[in-house]
Amino acid sequence: MGRHSLPDSRGTAEERPPRRAGRRSVVIGTALALAAGTCAVAAAQGLLPSFGDSCADRSVRLRIVASPDIAPAVRETAERARRQRITSDGQCLALAVTARESREVSLELGTGRRDPAFDVWIPDSEAWVERTRLQPESLPVAGLGEVASSPVVLAAAPSAAGIMGWPKTTYTWAGLAAAGLRSDQLRMGAADPANSATALLALGRIAASARAMGPDGDVVAAGAAKVLSQRVAETDALVPGTLPRDETDAERTNPRRSQAVILSEQAAHAHNARDEGVPLALFYPTDGAPLLDYPYTLVDERRLDLDENRAAMRFLRLLGDTEGRATLARHGFRDRRATPAPAVVRRAGGDAAQPASATLTQPPTAKEVQEALAMWTITVQAARLTTVVDASGSMAAPVPGHGDSSRMEVTRASLLQGLATFTPEDEVGLWEFATRLDGERDYRELVPTARLGERAADGSTQQQRLVAAFNGLSPEPDGATGLYDTTLAAYRAARDSYARGKFNALVILTDGVNEDPGSVSREALVAQLKALADPERPVPLIALAIGPDADVRELGPIAAATGGAAYRVSDPTQIHTVILKAITAVGRG
Repeated sequence: MGRHSLPDSRGTAEERPPRRAGRRSVVIGTALALAAGTCAVAAAQGLLPSFGDSCADRSVRLRIVASPDIAPAVRETAERARRQRITSDGQCLALAVTARESREVSLELGTGRRDPAFDVWIPDSEAWVERTRLQPESLPVAGLGEVASSPVVLAAAPSAAGIMGWPKTTYTWAGLAAAGLRSDQLRMGAADPANSATALLALGRIAASARAMGPDGDVVAAGAAKVLSQRVAETDALVPGTLPRDETDAERTNPRRSQAVILSEQAAHAHNARDEGVPLALFYPTDGAPLLDYPYTLVDERRLDLDENRAAMRFLRLLGDTEGRATLARHGFRDRRATPAPAVVRRAGGDAAQPASATLTQPPTAKEVQEALAMWTITVQAARLTTVVDASGSMAAPVPGHGDSSRMEVTRASLLQGLATFTPEDEVGLWEFATRLDGERDYRELVPTARLGERAADGSTQQQRLVAAFNGLSPEPDGATGLYDTTLAAYRAARDSYARGKFNALVILTDGVNEDPGSVSREALVAQLKALADPERPVPLIALAIGPDADVRELGPIAAATGGAAYRVSDPTQIHTVILKAITAVGRG
């Protein structure tokens, strides 16, 4: 991920000069270097006022918003600056610290509003900074380093911890997820990953860990997401409230209460320090705990003058000096390097038998974040997808880098992999298309769209019927790409069978352009799709252009007419990943 950082991204603030891109930043950096040299000489000659000198008439104002968990520690350091009359270039620091949810700030910055009411933003994760930068109208956000860190862990009430063998038994993330699936006494909960970096990072690690398990990994990851979604809190701050209030409450079978929750180590520390509710025991996964890394960022630094830039750097150094680190530790945070502090770990509920030092210092990639969000979207809001697969002769062409496997064979495998991420409540159907496939029609419905858990008279489930149909897909040797008529017919069917309360979509995969001269024209298709699209019953079309002959530019206007989008898929093995990404993207829109 494109991190704006100082040379040593895990060093202390005092050790690292700022590094920013762009001409203006170079000029500022040069000015700061010259100023620093001048100040050093002046200080040696006794020409600068000391920190104790009066500076009330010479103050520089800085407005800071910080994630609610770290805001008290930041505010405490800001109060120290006021109390000790700490200066920046002889000016007092007038620091105002406000606690705000990171997602809320990210959304605000993404609107492109030109007058944000703050100069420095300290979210709980770099993931929010990246998501902000991905929004086309976003204000620029420049990272200067990290303030602190805290690993993401599983925190368990005493009864659940005992069942899981705490403290000596250790787990991978996939192992923790599987434990939650095996026992109804290990009811697990989390915050909503759409609002919480803590939950999102954990979900990403569960998915990555599950993939290492082999063919059943996707099932474990999807199952874990489903379990978590049944006891989800809107924000991190509300998660501890889903735990038992005391040991008696913990013994009751209350499905609305979580027995174990995904939290940061710092949140567990704060919970145990309050001595409210049951004490928590922490499981640190052996395959690495992702970190909340609390990046210190300047918001649209073009608005800031040299004094404000200098003051921002001065305050970052205060947060990272000896007293600043001690303040953060008292609030349950680790340093920037994620060094385990025995007192913090112990107060949070850790134990020497758990691998508290197994932390991941690298933030997740944008792809990992997108996949985790997509998996959550599909899990929490049941989906109704009609999948339409190109069966024209060109699907028999080999895929470079995949031996003798054809486009159809690789597509089948990827679709089967994606099918495993859905739940029994999701609805999926399958069509295939090629010119004159079914008499004069270019399309054929293979499996009507229905719940995956629905059973037929013969006892087979919808999922089993789909697996058989996917495996039976094969190219029609003489078939061409009958794209337009198929798209129109499939969209009508999907719209007419719209299921309220679910995410409805039509997914079309094609490796070519329309080759049926007798079909409706593209202009007429787009016009008819626009007329059919109903905002009250949205069915976005997700069009996937597979292989070198597919034209994503042709598919774009067709998909856009329904509120959907078109995507190019260079490698057919990534079809299921692209579908997940598309579902997340159009689902938000």
